[in-house]
Amino acid sequence: MLTIRKAADRGHADHGWLDSYHTFSFADYHDPAHMGFRALRVINDDRVARGQGFGSHSHRDMEIISYVLEGALAHKDSMGTDGVLRPGDVQRMSAGTGVVHSEFNGSKTDPVHFLQIWIKPDAKGIAPGYEQKTFPAADKRGRLRLVASPDGDAGSLRINADARVYAGVLDAGQQVDLALGDGRHAWVQVAEGRVRLNGQELAAGDGVAISDERHLNIEGTDAGEVLVFDLA
Repeated sequence: MLTIRKAADRGHADHGWLDSYHTFSFADYHDPAHMGFRALRVINDDRVARGQGFGSHSHRDMEIISYVLEGALAHKDSMGTDGVLRPGDVQRMSAGTGVVHSEFNGSKTDPVHFLQIWIKPDAKGIAPGYEQKTFPAADKRGRLRLVASPDGDAGSLRINADARVYAGVLDAGQQVDLALGDGRHAWVQVAEGRVRLNGQELAAGDGVAISDERHLNIEGTDAGEVLVFDLA
């Protein structure tokens, strides 16, 4: 069964410096029908204006993944991490017992576009952790590249949750397939462009909750980029 969450139906907050669309309930946007899906708790589609950013704030007991689509996002945290995320970079921050962090767009000319993703961990109270890796577009083109998994398989980021996260870049006509195991569920998020999922047409910002399906087929109908979450 595929349940489509259209981009236009998401929550929206325009703070001037931040334009954010919320697939699930977040901050002042609350929708009891959309509190997350399985362990997937947050997908925020964020655009940060030039010279602006998120000031220092804290989180705990959440696996936080940042996936940059455009621009450069500077990151600092209480673990001593100090770096910059650019397109192709994926960041995993395990908040665990608590971490304070900030993100900033230091460009004077260009906005930052990125997806902020929260996944509920399998256990609370773990030590905070950070990891960042680059997955070039060439590694994702015409395939689903594993970018996060519990065991760090295939060079992916290691997350403390029973979830496997894939990223794919599809030109028009390119197709990828993913088999789902018994009792597994999935969420597909279209980051950019247009794709067709098991015959359903999807555009940027659309998401799909998937249960009781054993096979996913994703075809690019225009240049598209997708994230696929294989969930317990």
